[in-house]
Amino acid sequence: MIYRNFQELQLSALGLGAMRLPLIDGNDADIDYEAAADMVACAMEQGVNYYDTAWGYHNGNSELVMGKALGRYPREKFYIADKFPGYDLANMPKVQEIFEKQLEKCGVDYFDFYLFHNVCELNIDAYLDEKYGIFAYLMEQKRNGRIRHLGFSAHGSCKVMKRFLEAYGEHMEFCQIQVNYVDWAFQDAQAKVELLSSYQIPVWVMEPLRGGRLAKLPEKDTEKLRKLRPDEGIPAWAFRFLQTIPEVTMILSGMSDLEQLKENIHTFETEKPLTKEEWDEMLSIADGMLSGKLPCTACRYCVSHCPKGLDIPDLLNLYNEHSFTGGGFIAPMALMAVPQEKQPSACIGCRSCEKVCPQQIKISEAMSDFTAKISG
Repeated sequence: MIYRNFQELQLSALGLGAMRLPLIDGNDADIDYEAAADMVACAMEQGVNYYDTAWGYHNGNSELVMGKALGRYPREKFYIADKFPGYDLANMPKVQEIFEKQLEKCGVDYFDFYLFHNVCELNIDAYLDEKYGIFAYLMEQKRNGRIRHLGFSAHGSCKVMKRFLEAYGEHMEFCQIQVNYVDWAFQDAQAKVELLSSYQIPVWVMEPLRGGRLAKLPEKDTEKLRKLRPDEGIPAWAFRFLQTIPEVTMILSGMSDLEQLKENIHTFETEKPLTKEEWDEMLSIADGMLSGKLPCTACRYCVSHCPKGLDIPDLLNLYNEHSFTGGGFIAPMALMAVPQEKQPSACIGCRSCEKVCPQQIKISEAMSDFTAKISG
């Protein structure tokens, strides 16, 4: 197992994410405990020492299962990470209640790592609002030793992350963001990594395989990679991409069965960063996967010609994300922070924007399709 230095600690470069644990009859709330415990046992035996859970994973049962499975090992042998669930605004006044319950569910006296969960457009104002006392409470727990290292995760834009960092950056020790070779450009992961680097904050990676989307590629892309590294598996290429980024300390993978875990552990027995040729090939493959996205360049000519004042580039960016992912939570979550009169449904189909679009995007059709996708 490869290890990374983080302050005084040595962390396994691969962490076990507990968001996609094995299930009974496909029910997300019904975790197969024996199968999950076997995965933890294998991970511990093979040197994985970082385990990531959260309040909302598996309808609240991830913390219970991970706490029980890890409870069989000496406390100093593993690092457990949990998060304050600010993705739900109803939780904002409950930081103390939730934190105490999380310790109880995980069966620990302290969290090695604790995060503000999912800083995004929806919750940034609330996270920064002192009336909820979230930052103050978590800093108090850190002083008391019940949080050893404090950080945050983010699905929001660079702009949102910057607001959070301007307020709390000097106290953040790590940040968890979505990074993979598709999102390097698609979700602006490169800019996010650079932003965190400017604050000297190491990067924790989530969704390295984009929910499994990058675990299997079309044959033409597979053949390209096979010529470069005949013995490298397709999922391994995604991890090698991340091993090439110097700011990355921790790579979390939400593995669903023992075979996935063993395969990923095998990958992390060695460190094989990409050459420039290989890096360029990966980004070229990503470009091909994104070939169907709308080619908005955010020139914003459209905005000045929209009688409804819609932020069309931002909406098209979310539309591309939602279309590529085939749904998901990111676009709907971001739209929850957008006033009703600025939603894609507010488009009146006048096509004024289309007359000035250098890319000749059929914006009105995209807004109509986006509305249908979100509503459906």
